[in-house]
Amino acid sequence: MSFLTDKLSPTITNMIRMDHTHVLATFHQYEMDSSPKKKQALVDTACLALEIHAQLEEEIFYPAMRSTGTDSAIVAKSVPEHDEMRRLIARLRSLEPTSTAYDETFMELMRDVLHHVADEETTLLPDAERVLADRLEELGAQMTKRRLQLAAPRAGEIASNTIRGFPATSMLMAAGALLAGTYLVKRSSRRHV
Repeated sequence: MSFLTDKLSPTITNMIRMDHTHVLATFHQYEMDSSPKKKQALVDTACLALEIHAQLEEEIFYPAMRSTGTDSAIVAKSVPEHDEMRRLIARLRSLEPTSTAYDETFMELMRDVLHHVADEETTLLPDAERVLADRLEELGAQMTKRRLQLAAPRAGEIASNTIRGFPATSMLMAAGALLAGTYLVKRSSRRHV
């Protein structure tokens, strides 16, 4: 497994960008008039992704940046921003998705995360690509290994949230495509027999 993660892992900065993209895409799916089940699934997906992402940054990325001696105000303020994010996540988990406070808290989390992402992507990640240039792949592999350790115990939860948060029309289209594909394969195999 080590060989695969070492060879197939993106750089640490690209992995962080992919995490940002995943969370932002989840944010964009959230609609206040969605069913409580769908809202809960999307919030749970975003929150778990954010928790894992923050832990990875705090354990691997920020220490690597500090080790370069680069004085980065963004690294200094990132951990308190992660703490605020964790506070909002805890609040969300104490609320029902039918509550207006649920929507308000999730919107506050979105605003905070958008600000954090903007800081990282415009300043911190380009700095990292300059000062950690010779370590980006190694740190990416390290982050991939740690991500697998953090996500593995939550795999069922991740899968369940993904299914519950998936738009019903997409599920119907996927099911239809699967049935059509199965029909075509069976029909094609009958012709060749």
